Amino acid sequence: MRPPIRCTHDVDACLEGIIDGTVDALATDHAPHAGSEKMQEFEKCPFGILGLETAIGLSFARLVNNGLIPLKRMIELYTTGPANILKLNRGTLQAGSPGDVTILDPRRTWHYELAKSASKSRNSPFDGWQFQGGPTHTIVSGKVVWRAS
Repeated sequence: MRPPIRCTHDVDACLEGIIDGTVDALATDHAPHAGSEKMQEFEKCPFGILGLETAIGLSFARLVNNGLIPLKRMIELYTTGPANILKLNRGTLQAGSPGDVTILDPRRTWHYELAKSASKSRNSPFDGWQFQGGPTHTIVSGKVVWRAS
């Protein structure tokens, strides 16, 4: 969201970088802002939208389900890609690694409803969107901390 991508040329360039391997990682900058922070002159508003809850669904929709990248590549962009950049022992299921896992179901159909969001922010352009493919469980340190309803 910062800098904002404002034209199809910029979107196409980002997609090309993801497809050709120039982009090493995808991530969200989950910095929620209260509605009161967003209800001011546009130029004074903090950058950002909700991204954590829709990133995987949008990646399935725009990248995987459209055939631009395989599912394996999408998973790498969210796991080993960021871990390698930050030199962290993360993004892998190897013995001795933290038991942090998100289970994905490429066939899961789900509906994003902003009113049911766990975030304290309420600014998302994806309210009401239907997604094909997404998370079913999140496991942190070996314990299920979130399960799709």
